[in-house]
Amino acid sequence: MYFSPMEKSEEKEIICRMFSSPLPQPSQNHLLAALPATELGDLIPHLELIHVRPGDVLCDAGNQLPYAYFPASAIISLHYILENGASLEIANVGREGMLGVSLFMGGETTSSRATVQIPGFAYRLKAIFLLQELNRGGLLQWILLRYSQALITQIAQIGVCNRYHTI
Repeated sequence: MYFSPMEKSEEKEIICRMFSSPLPQPSQNHLLAALPATELGDLIPHLELIHVRPGDVLCDAGNQLPYAYFPASAIISLHYILENGASLEIANVGREGMLGVSLFMGGETTSSRATVQIPGFAYRLKAIFLLQELNRGGLLQWILLRYSQALITQIAQIGVCNRYHTI
């Protein structure tokens, strides 16, 4: 995996100055913003802010995803890889969503490659911690299941459009 964990606050500040913006807050991600303050507060110590660059591969198809990613300003592209090596974009994930649905939908591995399309920031959360939180029930579980339905709808719509529309 190729990502840029941001462990030093000086590095975070330099990158933010490059983008002329303050450090992103978890609430910039719509899923995290939908949580009550108490539930978000439980997650914040476990969220790690990272800067991602175009082309960074966050996960390859067939691999286990060690983290869930909640973009704050980056956009992640999901590609299905065919046996002959060709790929097809099946979805995009921005600050409205998250990368890691396979973690809680029963899959041991991902079925797509996740590549950063637009650079920016994302918060990542260890997969094991996310699963523990989801097993508690609560609003996080409900929000992520609703998001999963939206993602499935997006993938279906992209499939239909790829079939019936030409560029």
